Amino acid sequence: MQFVDEATIDVHAGKGGDGCLSFRREKYVEFGGPDGGDGGAGGHVYVQADTNINTLVDYRYDRIFKARNGEPGKGRQMTGKSADDVILYVPVGTTVVDLDTEEVLADLTATDKPVMVAQAGRGGLGNIHFKSSVNQAPRKTTKGKPGESRRLRLELKVLADVGLLGMPNAGKSTLIRAISAAKPKVADYPFTTLIPNLGVVKADRYRSFVVADIPGLIEGAADGAGLGIRFLKHLARTRLLLHVVDLAPMDGSSPANHIDAIADELDRFSPALAEQERWLVFNKIDLLADDEAQAQADAIVDELGWQGPVFKVSAAAGVGCEDLVYALMNAIEDRRRLEEEDPAYAAAQQDLRARLEEEAREKVQELKAESRRARQNDNDDDDDDHDVEIVYEP
Repeated sequence: MQFVDEATIDVHAGKGGDGCLSFRREKYVEFGGPDGGDGGAGGHVYVQADTNINTLVDYRYDRIFKARNGEPGKGRQMTGKSADDVILYVPVGTTVVDLDTEEVLADLTATDKPVMVAQAGRGGLGNIHFKSSVNQAPRKTTKGKPGESRRLRLELKVLADVGLLGMPNAGKSTLIRAISAAKPKVADYPFTTLIPNLGVVKADRYRSFVVADIPGLIEGAADGAGLGIRFLKHLARTRLLLHVVDLAPMDGSSPANHIDAIADELDRFSPALAEQERWLVFNKIDLLADDEAQAQADAIVDELGWQGPVFKVSAAAGVGCEDLVYALMNAIEDRRRLEEEDPAYAAAQQDLRARLEEEAREKVQELKAESRRARQNDNDDDDDDHDVEIVYEP
């Protein structure tokens, strides 16, 4: 299935039906009078999260969604039929943003009730509402109100407790296969994952968490290089980051330099994201002797002055994965417990997540604006080339 994590759509709520102009005319009824009914309401447009949907791919091709208009009123004081509402189902973790105002209309982190994104117009009034002692045959009605129209941006950020980050070929996909039921592609040749993968990690019965394998980052990712800017935003909703490091890179490069490069990209993309707790996971220790792997890891930790947790694993061989899983499970449960018991901690975490969301959105929009300006400049340069006048002299 194609993974699409952003889409732009147009939604149009229905117009209200017009009020009816009608008079009662019946045999043997001496006094008739106005009996025009009201118009029906148009259909609203809602968005709702659905756990059975994993991508926004459907909204890549169908971009315009219109609710029906309400039916006009009828005689005999009959109100027109109201139109059915339109509900757009999106993956859990989708944010709905109004493109014109950049207002966040909905942040769908749970499958609760639907959220209205375009309000329908009310039906108009029939002439029965305008009769009075001085105007017993009113010919006045009102039109139905138009429905709202909005241009929306749907942004999907995967919901996970733990996010894996690191350079391409650090072994993130292999690690998520080793600790969860997810089956991302792995191979014995260098390549990078193209879409995020989610896996449910089961530590014990009734103890589990979700881990997200984010495609590998490269230097300059925060400025749009590679796939980084497209997927860095998926780390915004994680509770903890696992920085997977290849302890024995094939090209002989320095793992410490890789760690610094990724940390710099996080900070440039979102300072709040750089504040997230991050653990070091040295992978591929099976490619080195035990003493050599320990010495290499210690040297990197000393060089960086690293103060956080450090783990050494071999995702391919399954070495050290169990200890890592239980450490993660305990840390996540501690955070969940703190959020439930400590209002100050919960408020601080909520504020951090709000900052992450805002900074990620601003960075993405900034890079998109730069890309549009660059394309415009290229078009202007092409136009200048066409405006050059060539004169041939005899």
